[in-house]
Amino acid sequence: MVTRNRKPPAAARFARMLAAMGTEPRLAIVRLLLSAHPEGLVVGEIAAELGMAASTLSHHLDKLRNEGLVTVQREGTFLRCTAHTAGLEELLGFLYAECCTRNKAVEPRRVTCCA
Repeated sequence: MVTRNRKPPAAARFARMLAAMGTEPRLAIVRLLLSAHPEGLVVGEIAAELGMAASTLSHHLDKLRNEGLVTVQREGTFLRCTAHTAGLEELLGFLYAECCTRNKAVEPRRVTCCA
């Protein structure tokens, strides 16, 4: 039996990554960590910057970490979070290939040109 609607594993992975960033708080966390790249921020700094309770932030960070968008490393009693740029690069590469090279739905220079 052949299943035609089966998604390739990469597409499922990228869908989970997009879903993980699909809430305003998680997108804010990723943006904040990108602005602090490459050093990242400790959890308390993220919480203070975004006005988020520690338990809520922990939940969001777990989701982002599980999907390969954020890395978390212990530094003594602190947890340092950084944007996992390799994962983000893969996601952006996937989106770019689908929209800009495969069917040219979007003009490539409109995506790569910065304001």
